[in-house]
Amino acid sequence: MLHLTRTTSNDPDFRQLVALLDQDLRVRDGEDHAFFAQFNKLDAINHVVVAYREAEPVGCGAFKEFSAGVVEVKRMFVLPAHRGQGIAGAVLAEVERWARELHYTACVLETGKKQPEAIRLYQKSGYARIPNYGQYAEVASSVCMRKEVPLPQG
Repeated sequence: MLHLTRTTSNDPDFRQLVALLDQDLRVRDGEDHAFFAQFNKLDAINHVVVAYREAEPVGCGAFKEFSAGVVEVKRMFVLPAHRGQGIAGAVLAEVERWARELHYTACVLETGKKQPEAIRLYQKSGYARIPNYGQYAEVASSVCMRKEVPLPQG
């Protein structure tokens, strides 16, 4: 059974998963890895979701404020042996739910063209491509996306 836990970037299970994510990205990004890595620091991330199967941490995701009413989804990762089981979708949905609870109304994210499975997940989850923002504006290998997560009526 999958269990999702809300935590911070100080969580050792999250840090372990992020180390594996960074290893994967180092290979995928090649020469561009140092550029992207500078935007993936953990010190300012107070909203982290870790997914557990039994007691094993198998996936994670996080968000930080991007602008008024908008969060940026960060550090999405699932262990390779656990991919294709809906874990990333569950983590992403929990990240969005948490952001909505804190009264954010949209999520943005950046991923890479060399991460087609991530692009498919985000599209399937309702994210649409937007012009590259901020530090990614002139980066041809970046894909930026956005999803509205409106507050519930009532």
